[in-house]
Amino acid sequence: MTGALLLALSPLAAVADGWQTHDGWAGLFDTHEAEGTLLVVDKRGETVQTWVHDAERARTAFVPASTFKVPHTLFALDAGVAKDEFQRFAWDGVERGVPAWDADQDLRTAMRRSTVWLYQHFAREIGEADERRYLELIGYGNAEVGDNLEHFWLEPGHLAISAEGQIDFLDRLYRHALPFEEADQRLVKDLMISEAGSDWILRGKTGWSGELGWWVGWVEWPSGPVFFALNIDTPNRMADIPKREAIVRDALRDVEALPPAS
Repeated sequence: MTGALLLALSPLAAVADGWQTHDGWAGLFDTHEAEGTLLVVDKRGETVQTWVHDAERARTAFVPASTFKVPHTLFALDAGVAKDEFQRFAWDGVERGVPAWDADQDLRTAMRRSTVWLYQHFAREIGEADERRYLELIGYGNAEVGDNLEHFWLEPGHLAISAEGQIDFLDRLYRHALPFEEADQRLVKDLMISEAGSDWILRGKTGWSGELGWWVGWVEWPSGPVFFALNIDTPNRMADIPKREAIVRDALRDVEALPPAS
């Protein structure tokens, strides 16, 4: 199935005309002094509700940065480059400026620490042809690999995806509707857990290109999931990083998709 057809059949595409601009979120972005977009798709009721701040930007594709670790992990598992969450990958001894990366890794630590070198290893092992095949198979963004296998999802990479595309992918992962083993999809969902309460689970993945910050994922309730995808400009670089989760958490509390802050 082509990427275009997958997008056309996606639940998000079907409700795109029903997006509602959330009046309060412009003030939320102003409060955090951030420029960007936030798309939230609430599937807890019989009717899907979709809220957005800056709909045009929500449909604009950007480099996914480390949010690509979510599908990339599926590629690695399917290709047999990673066996399971217990397999250890030896650090090569090269210091890359992030102390948490300077150690052996497994899938769980690599997802939590966003360990770029391990996913560059996966890219080399998977190879350009299969990376492109996987991207086209799931209709992920523009499915472009370009000429730099170790950086195609990083700045300045060729791969690009919109907030809308991120949620389309996450919705299929949530439903185990991607063309991968269900066990692998369940594992990746487990690796994404950020926080949980008695009746909800927050799964997400951050990303940062240097110029753009992402946070994508969903909150899982017994009544259904609430998906979110945010990207913001980061002109102040590291100083802007905390704004990603701060904005999303405030917005999710606003629509009662997260409990009130303690």
